[in-house]
Amino acid sequence: RETRAAAESPAGGVTDAVWPVDGGPRGRPVVERGFEPPRSPYGPGHRGVDLRAGAGLPVRAAAAGRVSFAGRVAGRGVLAVDHPGTGRPPLRTTYEPVVPAVRKGERVRAGQVVGHLQGGGYHCATACLHWGLRRGPAYLDPLSLLPPRLLTAGHARLLPVFGIPPPAGGG
Repeated sequence: RETRAAAESPAGGVTDAVWPVDGGPRGRPVVERGFEPPRSPYGPGHRGVDLRAGAGLPVRAAAAGRVSFAGRVAGRGVLAVDHPGTGRPPLRTTYEPVVPAVRKGERVRAGQVVGHLQGGGYHCATACLHWGLRRGPAYLDPLSLLPPRLLTAGHARLLPVFGIPPPAGGG
C-alpha cells in the first residue's frame, strides 16, 4: 500500500535525480517548453519538458532504475527507465529522440549515459530532448524529480538601486 507522502510527491523515493542533459557553463539546461498536463487522458497538452541540447550529445538517466524500453517509435529512438521503490505503480522516465546506449532490462545509475540525442526538430525547432515522467497512466512534470538546488539558476546577486537615497545611518 502506498504511503500518503509518496502519493502526494511525484518523485517519492527518488533521491539521486540529475539533469538528463548537460546545461553547459550554467549548470542547467534551458527548458524550451515546460510541462502542460492534459485535462483528460487523450486531451491536448505537453506531456514532458523539452530541454535544449545539441544533436549527438550524451543523454543521462535522471535517476537510478531499470531500462523498460529501448527502441524506435514513430521513426525516432525512445528510451524508458522504471524507478523501483518510488510507489505503486513506480515512476517511469522517458527520453526521446535518442540513440540508446543501453538495452531493455539493464540497470542504470543516476547520471549514467543511456544514449545520445538524435538530431531533428521533433519537439523543438532544433535538437532538444523531450523528457517525460509517468506514474502508471498519469503524466507528471519531470522537473518535480529534481532537487531544488538543481532548479535554481545560481546565487542571488543584489544590484544597486539608483535614485533612492541610502537608509539613515549610512548602511
